[in-house]
Amino acid sequence: MGRSRRTIPEELLLLALDPTTGTTAQPQTLDLGLAGAQLVELSLAGRIAPDGDRIAVVLARPTGDPTLDHALELLRRRGSAVRASHWIGGPRLGLRQMYLAHLERCGMVTAVAGQVCGVLPTTRYQASDDCTNAAIKQRLDTAIRTGVPPDPRTAALAALAHAVGLGKHLYPGNEGRSSRSRLRDLIRYDPLGGMVAHAVMDVQNGLPAQQNRGAAPAAAGGHPAARPAAGGRPVATRVGAR
Repeated sequence: MGRSRRTIPEELLLLALDPTTGTTAQPQTLDLGLAGAQLVELSLAGRIAPDGDRIAVVLARPTGDPTLDHALELLRRRGSAVRASHWIGGPRLGLRQMYLAHLERCGMVTAVAGQVCGVLPTTRYQASDDCTNAAIKQRLDTAIRTGVPPDPRTAALAALAHAVGLGKHLYPGNEGRSSRSRLRDLIRYDPLGGMVAHAVMDVQNGLPAQQNRGAAPAAAGGHPAARPAAGGRPVATRVGAR
């Protein structure tokens, strides 16, 4: 995989990076989103494919991206298809730090050492090219504003941004309410991205993948709707999974 295009995990992390504080929004859920973004990127690269409600490796050849190839190898070692929610909720937390280090190596962010309260060491990250971050955000803005169906990469990015709760970071306040709603609605334009985003939300909400749930109304385009719970955390409502 060439480096002419940023991967969806990279773009998701750059969207979450706060230019003022140098920290990432939604750090508790971002690891889950990054794991889901890896699945979408590997699917777009032709390495994995949906197999019912599971994900299966169809081509084990490395992509050339070390972070994606590590995920691909872990999936290959499973030896059989795996449910997206099981993969996303697996014991691989720390993806946020791994991707921050990856982006620093690639020159996309710069690490700035500092201290908290003048004592505790901390590291903040600044995007090396603000135009890059602006261009990523502009793709979402265009899809939200025009209503024109976005390309699968943008639709998947929007679905994952909603799933991890980045809506209020990207479109804050009451004035951003309609944009947050439209961001959520973009989930219907990419079937795999939508499935993965719902798996991310299931893991957040502690819903076992095997638990049978009653059928819920589907959103436009045949994909299940996502509704906000109290406190603003998105909750997936889906047709009962196996």
